[in-house]
This record gives sequence, structure tokens and C-alpha cells, in this order.
Amino acid sequence: MVLDYSKWDALELSDDSDIEVHPNVDKRSFIRAKQNQIHQQRFERRHQIETLKYERVVNDGLLERIDALLSSLRKHEKDAQSANGPDVFMMQALMESAGDPAKDEPPKPPQGVHTKEEQPRYSHMMASLVDQVKKEVGDKPDDWYTSYEKGIEGHRTKVLKLQEELATKLNELELEEGRKITSDSIHTGFDKSSVVKEKEKPKATSKAKTKKTTTAETVEVLNPGSAKHPNLLRTDSALSSGAEADVDEPLASNEAAASDSDEEHIEPSALGREFAQLKLGDYKASLRFISSHREIVTEREQDGLLMEAFTAEQDNNPAYAKQCVHQALLLQYCRSLGKDGVGLFFTRIQTPGHQAQKVFHDDVTSTYGRIADRVAELAKQHASSADGAGGVEQIQLHAVEPGTQIHINIPQAGSSDQVEIDARAVFEGFPPGLQRALESGSLDRVNEVLGKMSVEEAEEVVAKLGDAGMLSLEQGVIDGTTEEGREKLKELEEQAAREKEEGQKAEAGNIAVADPD
Repeated sequence: MVLDYSKWDALELSDDSDIEVHPNVDKRSFIRAKQNQIHQQRFERRHQIETLKYERVVNDGLLERIDALLSSLRKHEKDAQSANGPDVFMMQALMESAGDPAKDEPPKPPQGVHTKEEQPRYSHMMASLVDQVKKEVGDKPDDWYTSYEKGIEGHRTKVLKLQEELATKLNELELEEGRKITSDSIHTGFDKSSVVKEKEKPKATSKAKTKKTTTAETVEVLNPGSAKHPNLLRTDSALSSGAEADVDEPLASNEAAASDSDEEHIEPSALGREFAQLKLGDYKASLRFISSHREIVTEREQDGLLMEAFTAEQDNNPAYAKQCVHQALLLQYCRSLGKDGVGLFFTRIQTPGHQAQKVFHDDVTSTYGRIADRVAELAKQHASSADGAGGVEQIQLHAVEPGTQIHINIPQAGSSDQVEIDARAVFEGFPPGLQRALESGSLDRVNEVLGKMSVEEAEEVVAKLGDAGMLSLEQGVIDGTTEEGREKLKELEEQAAREKEEGQKAEAGNIAVADPD
């Protein structure tokens, strides 16, 4: 069998004993120098490989953002001529193409790569690129949109060409690195261990059946007899058939409060409220605060400040509401521009006459306007709903003649009289709230329960009360909430007043006739 030893030609040896050196040179010193030279070249080559790989990754991220900027510019090409100059248009395009702020920082370099300089963020790279294009285009180009587009496209071509050069250089270094076999290349080619274990016997399963438990939700009815009268249940509005009088209102409010407390309310943190108290337009103080508390630049703090503005507008505090909107949008712009873009943004917004200042202030005004309009709309809806709730038609019982009383007769339980038994069955079929109102003998309490019913249901209840003999009512049961009922009630009261006045006059006349003096 012929053995091939050619692979050992790639061995790189620095301590070959067969090496011959000049008689005036120490052989051991020469071998040590050769070792140091080989190790130094190998270290520099690997360092270059790691550097080129990292630079290609950073350039890929930069190309992605340049493509996003070009896409944003081309999407809004029709709006370019109507924009307020190239500065505003380019800033809006930069913000739209910024992407996720969490990915604004380039990946950390490997150990020993670019240790002398801090790698800038992508937002800072893009801002510098736009500023460089602006210098290349000049102050007043004939067609600024085309000039900016060509300038950015030219920088994209330069980055692509740089990527090709880095790939070529990287390929050469990797070929040189793999040409020699070194001690670092030694690895275990094949290693296998096998342990035979006895298979575990399956455990005996228990024959006991697991009893499944289910929970069923049941509703306890205070008056089971009321379930036999489905026609007394109101389904067409928010009013019930009087059964809601059995539920204590404080209990209902407590349940509503408990359900609200389970929901997560968006509100600013203590730092957010402190940031909102900064004076409107004091950008230096805002920049110092953001630089000292980077954790405030989050979407949650921004939403919390907008909710604080909404609450302040509802509390009739428009100055504080607009201040919260202003600070919330500062956080939004800082999140969009990234860490390195914050200083650039505050510099431009404090420059007198700069377009960034106008763009930001217009955004604040429009956002506050939307909040104010929404608060006004909600107040109008609340007022209309309150007016609508006060105008619900109701059935109320009034005596036909003033001064008379309506007596309520409750059928006795356990009576042997068939009429009493039938009347008692009608009484027990009423909701518990209506039963208690009838047992109290108060007409006001009965009217209160009837007011919670619809007109049809109240009329049905009144008819049953009359048929069962529980109310001593004549034909003149007056609905005091309708126009016709109010007019009739007013006529009866005026008639009673006239009769009383005539009676007093007649009595005074009789007294005058009996006393001739």
C-alpha cells in the first residue's frame, strides 16, 4: 500500500534540528527568533481576519439603513416639492427610516478589535452621511431632491465597493491561514463512547380511576316564584323589572372598582412626572435630565405622559396638558433618533429659525389639539347621555283627588279563601323589591320600583295589582310623567283648590248672617 505523506508538507516548524545557520549566529537564538516571528505573523493575520469580519457586519447594517432611507425618499417623491425645504424633508425621511431603536447600536466588536475608538451608532452614521451629502449638493441646487438622491446613491456605491474589497482581502487571509498546519489545528477527529444500560421496566400503572371534578356556576334566586313570570323581565333597555332594587348600590360599585383595579393603567412613573414638570421650552434642562436618566426614554413613559395630558385636559388644566404632550414628544423623538441622535436633535431644535424647531412645534400643537377635541367630544357624549337618562318615560301612581290616600292590601298567607289564595299567588309572583315596597304600605316606595320598569311592564304590574284587589284604585290612575297626566293632575288640584275656597267663602257668609251685629 502506498502512503501519501504530502499533507505533512503543510507543517510549519520553527525548531527544526536540521536547520543550518551561519557559524557566527547562535542556533538557539535563531530558533527562538524564528518562533517569535511565526507567532507574531499568525497573531496579526488572525487579528486582521476578525477586524475585516466585524467591519463587514457593520457595513451590512449601514447598507440596510441607506436602502431604507432611499426607499423613504422615493416613496415621498411627490411630496418633495411641496415640503418646506430639504432640511425638513430629509429629517422626516431619517425618522421614518430609523427602524427599531433597540437595534441602533452596532454589535460589540471582538476582543482586541477597534479598542482605541468608540463605534458610533447607526443613527449618527446616517446623520453624518446626510450632512456630507448636503455639503456636496450645496446651498441652492436646481433640483435638490434629485441631487440628494444621487448623493446618497453614490455613498451606497462606495460602501458596496468597500465591501467587495474587504471580502477579497478576507479571502486571501483565510487561505493563508489554512495553508499551514499548526498546533491550534489539532482537534479530535473521531471519539465515541458507548455504555449499554439495562432497560428500565415500565412501572405498573394504577387501576384507580381519577375522579374528574367540575365546577358549575349556579345563581341563587331570592324568589323562585318570580322565574315563572318571564314577561316581567325587561330586555329592551337598561331598566329592570324592579329586581334591581334588591341589589345594594354600594356593592355594585365595589364590584366595578374591583374589576377596574385588575386592569393595568398606563401612567407615568415618578421620573416621568418630574420630567413633565420641566419648564416648557427649557431644552437644556430636558437634555440634562434625559442624559442623567436614560431609562426614561421608553415607549411606556411616552404613553404615560400622553395619558397624564389627557387627564389634565379633563381636569380643565390645558397648560399642564400641553406641557405633558411636549415632553412626551421629546421622548418619542429621542427614541427614534437613538443615543447619538439626541444631542444632534437638541442642537437643531435650539437653533433659531431652524426647520426642525417648526416641525417639532407643529407636531406638539396637532397632538394636543387631538387630545382636546377628544376630551370635548367625551364631555358632550356624557352630557347627552345624562340628559337622555333623565327623560325616560315612567308609570307613577297618584291619587285622583288631593288629600285622599291609596290603601295597599297585602293578601294573607295561609288563607282558606280562594280569592285570597289567588291574590297571594299574584303577590308572590312579583319581584322581591316590589313585594317589600308593597309590604311597607308606602306609595312612594312603590312608585320608586315602578320607575325602574318599562312602561309596558309597569302597566302590567298595576293591572295585576288592581285585579288582585291589592290597590284601592279608581279608573283615574294618572301617569305623572306624561304631558296628558300632568295636565289632568293640575286640573284636579285646581278644582280641589276652588272647591276649598268656595267652601270657606260659604262658611264665612253663614257666620255673617247669623250675627246681625
